[in-house]
Amino acid sequence: MGVVIIIRPRNLRTGDLIGIIAPGSPTTLNNVNMAKKHLEELGFRVKMGDSCYSQNGYLAGEDNLRAEDVNNMFLDDNIKGIMCLRGGYGTTRILNLINYQRVKEHPKVFVGYSDITALHIAFNQLCNMVTYHGPMAGVDMLDGMDEFTKDSFLSCIGTKDKINIGNPPGTAMKCICSGTAKGKLTGGNLSLIVSTLGTPYEIDTKGKILFIEEVGERPYVIDRSLTQLKNAGKLRDAEGIVLGDFKDCVPLEDEVSQSLEEVFNDIIKPFNKPTIYNLKAGHCIPMITLPLGLDTYLDADKCQLIVDNN
Repeated sequence: MGVVIIIRPRNLRTGDLIGIIAPGSPTTLNNVNMAKKHLEELGFRVKMGDSCYSQNGYLAGEDNLRAEDVNNMFLDDNIKGIMCLRGGYGTTRILNLINYQRVKEHPKVFVGYSDITALHIAFNQLCNMVTYHGPMAGVDMLDGMDEFTKDSFLSCIGTKDKINIGNPPGTAMKCICSGTAKGKLTGGNLSLIVSTLGTPYEIDTKGKILFIEEVGERPYVIDRSLTQLKNAGKLRDAEGIVLGDFKDCVPLEDEVSQSLEEVFNDIIKPFNKPTIYNLKAGHCIPMITLPLGLDTYLDADKCQLIVDNN
């Protein structure tokens, strides 16, 4: 088997043209306009995709329209980066409509999180292209990004140096299992990771650092999803595990429940893989931007994550 060449898209620079797409759910016209305004204030030129102005129930237009937005933005060589408007639901419906050869031949910075996880995994694995788990134009930029989130985002998409991933000041990470690990960073939203299992787009964690985050799910649902990853061999195959932000993942009032840490200790800890918890990446503000698909070093004892961004 030959050496796999990882495609790292060209860094974004001030004045570059960024395309905005809505591969999942729609949002309001006001949010679309505010997203464009704030990206322009960061110094970028902006091209809005048709999906940003479309709606089909809980989807930002028909599947073909959303997929063509993805394909066309990658084909347009004037566009140097692509940001997603929001997540919601819908990316798994268009995975079979994406022209992955086109993506591979026209690589560019691709940013989003949550439902966008399905596209991250597909682009990482089918195109060997680095993508960025980071802020979305129609969600995290509506009021302008806080300084930590902005600095993390801009440094990640605009540097070739090693990136030392650290939490905002005053926010501690925790070590669940000690040790060190190396591997390419993969993953994203837990529900979306699980949704790839048994499909042609199934996440491959072998030899990799698995990153997981979630929002609005009760601990027993987190348990169920992690158990599915466990039974599918994905926790066993990973070299290390990074647990990000689990926003609003709490039991109902008066519900008898385990805590999240008890769930992690029950399911993840027995694998004895270097594991850290509470990295501020996911549905949170401030938010860390993570390059997915790059070599990453995890020191769980020091709660340190270093990404080789060369």
